Amino acid sequence: MSRAAALLAEASNPLIVRFAAFGDVVLLTTLIGALHERYGRPIDLLSSGSWTPKLLAADPRVGHIERLGSRKSPYLISPEQWGAVRWLRRRGTGPVYACDTDEKSYWLLRHAGIDPAFIVRAQYAPPSGEVPHWCEWWLSRAALTPAAYEGQVPPLDRSRVEAVPHLYVAALERAALESWLVKKGWAQAPLVLIQAGNKRTLKRGRLATISDNKYWPAERWAAVASGVLAQLPGAQVLLCGAPQEAALVEDIRRASGSPRVHNVAEQLPVGRLLALLERAHSMISVDTGPAHAAAALDCPLVVLFGSHEQRAWHPRSPSGGVRAIGGSNGASSRLLDISIEEVLAAWSALPQRAQQIPGEAEGSA
Repeated sequence: MSRAAALLAEASNPLIVRFAAFGDVVLLTTLIGALHERYGRPIDLLSSGSWTPKLLAADPRVGHIERLGSRKSPYLISPEQWGAVRWLRRRGTGPVYACDTDEKSYWLLRHAGIDPAFIVRAQYAPPSGEVPHWCEWWLSRAALTPAAYEGQVPPLDRSRVEAVPHLYVAALERAALESWLVKKGWAQAPLVLIQAGNKRTLKRGRLATISDNKYWPAERWAAVASGVLAQLPGAQVLLCGAPQEAALVEDIRRASGSPRVHNVAEQLPVGRLLALLERAHSMISVDTGPAHAAAALDCPLVVLFGSHEQRAWHPRSPSGGVRAIGGSNGASSRLLDISIEEVLAAWSALPQRAQQIPGEAEGSA
């Protein structure tokens, strides 16, 4: 057996290093799936954010997730970084796919004694002038091989992987959602979700208004909710968001004036959100993390773009049930350029989702 073959036989699980926002973690599941297919092992992660283990809790392709909240502190005063380095040392040698551009990630790997020959630099660095979709980018990175294993790992079989994110919902979360919906009186109703907030509103709340290219007035969101209710008798509109967005969401609920429009921004931990996205009739969302999660769970989706490049960020779903609007003016694009009528027309054109029976949805765990 060659030295490289012996190294691979004794290797630990492949490792992805990626410190990412909610939506970035959803897109990263494309790389997780491709590496799992290629190496035939669970994929470990060194990542950040409390959402990462919650998003991936039911994913059978994922092994251990080691969280590191901050890389900005000096190493000498960061016990959290010490713990991450100790974990890297304990787990042994294996393929490493480093997916961030900051040098601190590579410093931590070096400090843990990981030879560069075992590392693929998979950070986002497309050729000048090209803007690949993130999912395509991650598949191209999964095809790369660490120098230490060159010639010992089968090439990535593109016929066995998709450039589409996938999320999984735990059976317990699905059952808990059903109990919650029964208590609310919504178990038999078509559920249409609206996500108005984005990363900026998480930080600035109502202050993230006219200066934010993803800002759309509460009155417009409320008018969309009213249009949905007019077209879909018996529906309930659930206004989603993180707890920090509850005040913004409440503005929309009040503007709607309807008892069938509900503020659930403080009632959606990640597990419940995923189960809800798996079950919902459809979603209308600004370009943000939950929109990517909705697409990954095949929830019919309308997504409103501001200045972000659609070629890189268009949410992808297994069935392709996503309608994206906006972004036509490039960097100067704003949600304010999108009309209520455009949104409702896009929503009306979404493919119908088959009613799922709890426990029978694809991707269950």
